[in-house]
Amino acid sequence: MSIVAIGCNHRSTPLAKLEQMTVAPADMPKMLWELNQADNLSEVVVLSTCNRIEVYAFAERFHGGYRDVRESLARHAGLAPEDVADHLYAHHDAEAVRHLFSVAAGLDSAVVGEHEILGQVRDAWETARVEGTVGSVLGGLFRHAIETGKRARTETSIARGIASVSQAAVALADARIHGMSGRTVLVIGAGQMAEGTVKSLAGAGAAEVLVANRTWSRAVALADACAGRAVPLDDLAAVLTRIDVLVTTTGAQELILEAGDVTALSARREGRELVIVDVAVPRDVDPAARRIAGVTLLDMDDIGAFIDKSLEGRNGEVESVRSIVAGEVDRYQAIVSAREVAPLISQLRSRSESIRSAELARFAAKLADLGPAEREAVEALTKGIVNKLLHEPTVRLKDAAGRARGDRLAESLRDLFDL
Repeated sequence: MSIVAIGCNHRSTPLAKLEQMTVAPADMPKMLWELNQADNLSEVVVLSTCNRIEVYAFAERFHGGYRDVRESLARHAGLAPEDVADHLYAHHDAEAVRHLFSVAAGLDSAVVGEHEILGQVRDAWETARVEGTVGSVLGGLFRHAIETGKRARTETSIARGIASVSQAAVALADARIHGMSGRTVLVIGAGQMAEGTVKSLAGAGAAEVLVANRTWSRAVALADACAGRAVPLDDLAAVLTRIDVLVTTTGAQELILEAGDVTALSARREGRELVIVDVAVPRDVDPAARRIAGVTLLDMDDIGAFIDKSLEGRNGEVESVRSIVAGEVDRYQAIVSAREVAPLISQLRSRSESIRSAELARFAAKLADLGPAEREAVEALTKGIVNKLLHEPTVRLKDAAGRARGDRLAESLRDLFDL
């Protein structure tokens, strides 16, 4: 069986297609259950963010597992399997481990070193745990991935400066309106992206931060955290006429602002410019709104281009993080390999002890005249001989575990001792 990582991200897939394939939180239990019931998959974690949709699984057969994942993603997106396959990448075993560790460390993000992805990896694991689709294999893998992500951020400067999509969104809006000072900003949504956005807005000096969300209590909690103000979604039309910047971060599967809505809004603003930053995937705002006078609409593609220009200083840390990832991949494989050979070593020692005990029993009559001290000496002598004979093979098997030589040694032991 193999660990596999199959998915697509902002590099492999156009935004329009990626937003079709993302999985909303409400749909995640169904997706996990469906994948976990597939013929070739036994453990499953699904990571769905604004930049990626990835399935990590423990697969009986790689090609069968790939087919199961491809068809599930296609059904969810309402696409033909071949249309999905054009954008999928697939990794297995060590490369799957390396990919997940790189994702957790922020190396595979639109913003290199971003903070948010580490929490998203943790949440994906927790959701799978709650839904009962993760076991000891993927549980250990994701625990190690989170440790790797933490090391990358504490031991390097990869996360300094702009380190999240939300920070980049605020910085991009700030550049377009020549500073946040004195500006009123509305954030729609109250998830992790919205939390990061309001924190960045506070740091950028926005005069007033408004928060709207479908769940009123969450809007109030987020607004209170940034000394802002919650506004009801029912008042959205009125609020939009007086703000300078709108940031949308919802997980809605349909547009929340059609082009016609934005046109009507623009007419009521009497020529005042409105900057809209749509960081949602799927998008919250109709892309046709770009053509409306007085409205600047920015989405993940614009944020990605902005980020590329902003990361030159951080790129020097990438090699340091890659080194951390490589070391953690080796450490993870060593841990797994040691765990895999432990039962074989236990069987070898058990078989040896059975032979030793059987031989002592066979000579019981000849040893009948021995006293307690002599019997104890014979017992210690025979155990010592067995332990010394097994010591070197055991050490060599543990040292070679996880490599081709270790596989050969393990197979030889099984053959030689009928284990």
